[in-house]
Amino acid sequence: MSLAPHPKSDVWPFIPSPRIIDVVKAEGVWLEMANGTRILDAAGGAIAASIGHGRKEVAAAMAEAVGDTGYIVPTFLTPQRERLVARLKASWLPDHLTRVHLSSGGSEAADATIRLARMYQIAIGQDTRWKIIGRVPSYHGATALTLAAGGHTARQKGFEPYAPHFPKVPAPYALRSPLGRNHPDEDIRCAKALEDTILSEGPETVAAFLAESITGSSGGAQEPGPRYWPEVQRICQQYGVLLIIDEVMTGFGRTGARFGIEHFDVRPDIMYAGKGLTAGYAPLAGIYASDEVLAPLAERGDSLMFYTYGGHPGACAAADKALEIMEREDLVARAATQGRKLEALLRDRLGQHPHVAEIRGRGLLWGIELVADRETLALYPAEAGITNAVVGQGLARGAFFYPGGTGDIRDIICLGPAFTISDDELEMLVERLAGAIDAATQKAAAA
Repeated sequence: MSLAPHPKSDVWPFIPSPRIIDVVKAEGVWLEMANGTRILDAAGGAIAASIGHGRKEVAAAMAEAVGDTGYIVPTFLTPQRERLVARLKASWLPDHLTRVHLSSGGSEAADATIRLARMYQIAIGQDTRWKIIGRVPSYHGATALTLAAGGHTARQKGFEPYAPHFPKVPAPYALRSPLGRNHPDEDIRCAKALEDTILSEGPETVAAFLAESITGSSGGAQEPGPRYWPEVQRICQQYGVLLIIDEVMTGFGRTGARFGIEHFDVRPDIMYAGKGLTAGYAPLAGIYASDEVLAPLAERGDSLMFYTYGGHPGACAAADKALEIMEREDLVARAATQGRKLEALLRDRLGQHPHVAEIRGRGLLWGIELVADRETLALYPAEAGITNAVVGQGLARGAFFYPGGTGDIRDIICLGPAFTISDDELEMLVERLAGAIDAATQKAAAA
């Protein structure tokens, strides 16, 4: 496959690279280019295409919905919205999350969730509470507000003047813990940092703590130790701080459970999730809250302002059908099963690689952290561009891997294939990944 500038670069001018991938068809875990080349989609697009590409019944459900209704303002109820919410509450959401608000994607959902947290605090008479404590690393979206709440330095750069002061605490990162490599108390250190920050900022100013259950692509599937989330929940409850969990990347089966937070004994006040909600077939995300959060707003007659295309009937039909497929084919369990197989293959092929610092993940969300020196964990210089080099070498070998990291945290390769991926395709994925890493790191060594 040629990685030279594409002749259509003037047609699609906002791609931040000359490598325009001219995809004309997709099926299962495969992308087909205009020239007939096939690419193994090891990332599920942007860790979203969970049921596989090319599901005709999803397309048919969307076509029927659009034919019946077209656009309907989000404040009205349609059969598609009603069916989706009923399915979510019956089969997917934690029992205590009974209220659903639909947006067009993860950034919108995060933005609306921050507004909801502020509205709740005002409604209960705590109008001095406005700060959202976030984590580093993290990513919650590309609006000005969600960039401020996140901890993704590369994407925040240049937009600092538009961002409110939202304090940050460290996300558990055991590999590089300041207590020592893989120190067992990293989870407690990070939970204590949250309590210290609430106290230093003033509990009366803090509205919510916002975090991913398992850090997504910004940290490369970083998972906290077992004590972290229970202690975080205790701290939030003690100081009247809402606990908001971001499940955009980790939700709807990606980690081998319905939601990543279900691996831990935690009940968030608010959760939001997208991507896997429609398996990537349509732009849709949901905000899911408890009755306790919504009751004070209802008493005041407040409502969370919608986005124009939130809960679009076609997108709701896509989500309802995608979730039906996942239930019918038991794909959450399959994500767990195939994830264990993928882990074994990764550890066998790359576990002792001199430039692989760590292989981490759950289900079918995996991160591979690359380093210049495995023993010291020394990073490659930023100008080496190792992440992009691996992605490019992967494309040359017929596979697409998702680039992770934040700029400060870098050289992370993420994997998130469809839950339907076969055993043979898993082996192909790992072999092509190993070849891409070898080529990129050898080239860097020779430079």
